[in-house]
Amino acid sequence: MKPVFEKVPKRQWESFHCEVVRGPDYGTRWHFHPEYQLTLAIKSSGHRVVGDNIGTLVDGDIVLIGANLPHVWHQDPGAKGREVEAIIVRFDDSFLGRDFFALPEVEPVRRLLQRAARGLVVSGTTRLIVAEHMQRLAHSDGLSRIIELLAILNALAASDDLKTLASASYEPQLESADQGRMERVVDFIHSHLTDEIDRQRLAKLAHLSLGAFSRFFHSRTGKTVPEYVNEVRIGRACRMLSEDAGNITDIAMDCGYRNLANFNRRFREVVGTTPSAYRQKFRGVAGG
Repeated sequence: MKPVFEKVPKRQWESFHCEVVRGPDYGTRWHFHPEYQLTLAIKSSGHRVVGDNIGTLVDGDIVLIGANLPHVWHQDPGAKGREVEAIIVRFDDSFLGRDFFALPEVEPVRRLLQRAARGLVVSGTTRLIVAEHMQRLAHSDGLSRIIELLAILNALAASDDLKTLASASYEPQLESADQGRMERVVDFIHSHLTDEIDRQRLAKLAHLSLGAFSRFFHSRTGKTVPEYVNEVRIGRACRMLSEDAGNITDIAMDCGYRNLANFNRRFREVVGTTPSAYRQKFRGVAGG
C-alpha cells in the first residue's frame, strides 16, 4: 500500500510536474503532499474530497489546492462506463527560484496561494480561460510550459470566480507514518456505498480500537464516519439524478438508502433541495 503522504514524481528535466490522466480512475487515493495542485477534470463523474469538503465531479471541474491539504478524486465506477480524462499540475513555491514569489509584482499570486490552503474551486469565465491554458500546458515543453503556468496563476489571482472548499475550522492532524490507514478505510467506504458501513470493520482495517478510530477519522477528514458516508452517497445520487438514471426510489437504493423518506431528508440536508427538484433543474437545462 502507498503511504498517505505522496511524493510527486517530478522528473529531472522539469521545474514542476504535469500529467495527463486517462483511464478508469485517477490512480491515487486519499493523500497529501507539499506541492500545490491544480486539477482539471476534462471528463469525470464521481466526487472529490478536499479537506472536509465533498463535492460532485462534473466535466470541466477545476480545483486549486494548497500544500498538505488532504484530497482524493474518486471516479464512480457506475458512471455509464465513462473513463477519466484529466490534467493535473503540481508545483511548489520555488519552481522559479526561492525569490520569485517574493517579488512585489507577484503579490496577487502570493495571496492566491495563501487562499489555496483551504482549496479553491474555479467557475465562470475563469474556468474556461484556465482550462484552455492547461490544455496547452499539457502539450508544451521548454519555456512554454512555464509561460502557461504563469498565465494560469495570473488569471486565477485576478479572478472573482473562486470559491473556498474546506471549512475555516478544518485543521487536519497529518502524519506520513499513517501508512495507508486512511486509504484502506476510504477505499472500503467507496466500494461498499450500497451496504451498511460497519464502523467496527473500518476500525479493524485501520488497526485501531473503535474509539481511537473515530478520533483518527475525524481528525483527518473533519467529519464523523456517518457524515462522510452520507455526503459521498448524496454526491453519487446527484450524479445519477443529473444523468436521469432511473427513478428516485431506485437511485436511493443504489446509493445505500433503504428508506425513501430517509433519502429525501438526507439529500435536503446536504444539497438544500429535494431529489425531484434537483433532477428537474437538470431537465430544464437539457431541454433549453
